[in-house]
Order: sequence, then C-alpha cells, then structure tokens
Amino acid sequence: MNVDFVFTFDTDLPGRGTIKDKAGFKATEDVLALQKAIDGLGTTEKTLVDILTGRSNFQRQLICKAYFETTGRNLVDDLKGDTHGDFEDLLVALVTPPALYDFHEVKKATKGAGTIEDTLTEIFASRSNQQMKALSDAYLAETGRSMIHDLKTEVSGDYGKTILILAEGKRDESKTVDPVKAKADAKALYEAGEKKWGTDESKFIDILCSRSVPQLRQTLVEYKALSKKTLQESIESEMSGDLEDLLVAIVKCVKSVPAYMAERLYKSMKGVGTTESTLTRIMVSRSEIDMLDVRAEYKKLFGCSLYSAIKVSVR
Repeated sequence: MNVDFVFTFDTDLPGRGTIKDKAGFKATEDVLALQKAIDGLGTTEKTLVDILTGRSNFQRQLICKAYFETTGRNLVDDLKGDTHGDFEDLLVALVTPPALYDFHEVKKATKGAGTIEDTLTEIFASRSNQQMKALSDAYLAETGRSMIHDLKTEVSGDYGKTILILAEGKRDESKTVDPVKAKADAKALYEAGEKKWGTDESKFIDILCSRSVPQLRQTLVEYKALSKKTLQESIESEMSGDLEDLLVAIVKCVKSVPAYMAERLYKSMKGVGTTESTLTRIMVSRSEIDMLDVRAEYKKLFGCSLYSAIKVSVR
C-alpha cells in the first residue's frame, strides 16, 4: 500500500466523528509499541487496538510510513501475518486511507462471479462528490483503469445506469433551494410513477442523481403534499430489485446519511450471525465523519445504544 496516497474526508460534517487526532502524537513511539506487540512472543492485541483506534487516519498513515522506515516492512503485511479473520480485516481497514479502502470494497464487491450489489449501493448512494472523486482517483492509481470503465462490465440495466451516474460524482452541490423547481420535480416524479401505467424509471434516476441534497429534501416535501405518499413509499410500490434498493438508499441518504448508516448497522447485526464486513466498513468509514450522529440515530431508531448492540453481536 502506498502510504503517501491522497485521502479526503467529508468536510460537510466537521467534528462529528468519534475518532480525532491524538494530542502529543509521536509516530516513532507508536511504531516501537507496535513492533513490540507484533514481534514479541504472541501478538499483543490490546496494544494494536489501543493505538490504531486511538489515532486519526492521517496519524495512522504517518505511523505506516515510520514503520516502514524503521523496519523495512509494511505495517499492513505484518498485521496480516499476525492476526486473522475479522480482526485482521478491521485492523487493515483502520490503517488504509479512506479512498483506498472504498476502492478495496468496490473491488471485492465486483470480484469473481456475480456482483455484491448491496455493498455498491451503500457506497455509491452515500458518498459525496469529493469522496467519489477520491475513490475514482484511487481506482485509477491502483488498477491503471478508470472505475467507470470497469463498472460498465459489472453492472447493467437501470441499476447499472444509476451506479454509473453516481460514480461520476457530479451531483449539484448548491446550497440554495428553488421551491418552484422542487414542485416541478415532484410533479414529474408523480407523473412518471404513480400516475403512469408502468414506471418511467429514467425520470427517477435523473432527478435523484443530479439534484443537490437540499433541493431534493424540498422535493420530498412537495412530493408528499402532492401524492399523500412519501417518495420512498412510491419507489417501493412502483419498482423492485436492485434498482428499488438503490433509489430508496439515495432517498434515505438525502434525508440523513447517519440514519441510513444506523439502519445498515442494525441489519448487519440482526438475526443469526453478524455481517462483519458491513459492520467493519461502516464503523471505520464513518468514524471520522459522522459517527456521533450515527450513534444518536441508532439509539433513536432502535431504542438501544450502538455500543451495546455491537457488544452483544460480536461476543
């Protein structure tokens, strides 16, 4: 892994993460502690956890660089050699720059026979233009090919069309809201769905993938006033399969990305067995963006703390 890789965070939600820069941080001290934990007789997992969860991703990249300069080895390789399974995946995720981590998750979701649409839907519905550009840059740097070029061979139909539009990262980012346009869009969506025999999916895709988040929030209000149903309810009644899941995810993210992530976390821990890959991805990727809000939404939606839910689920 290139530890100098450029990575970004979503600046729309400053200070809403649970992980921040550690005061008095010294990469060399952390490297010595990690070396001792890894090279000693048996790996000291507590040291690995304390250091890697107590530093920001920026600081972890400095640790990776200092670790290589000190030992001549990559920290990722040593973590993979000394840990296993879900714990290994979590530690590797923590020391990977955010954009590069998103790249790895997209590649895993499209690797081999069949595509894991669930992962693609979560990532492409929730990332900002800035994050999408960083992901595209990481993809190109790691593969030598454009992400859109590869996605065209992996996704198809209206679902694929929607993913490809989102992958361009060109959503309008204006903060101003045009009430007249919101009413017109709500009417267009109503006429393309509920009022029409058969659904014009392209109209839903165009509006939901191009309008700004504030504009779409007003459109949701106008749609409810016009239809007496929410846009989510209309999508769920008019569509099916992966396209329905993706458009519903976009609507949920328009309303609240933290609430969407809280719901995803709940589903990853519900029932028999835990989907550790989803749990890891969300906990790591949102830890410096909006995890405080994800926690609050989880408590509001499901009546218990995220901490207690994870504690029960991953015993």
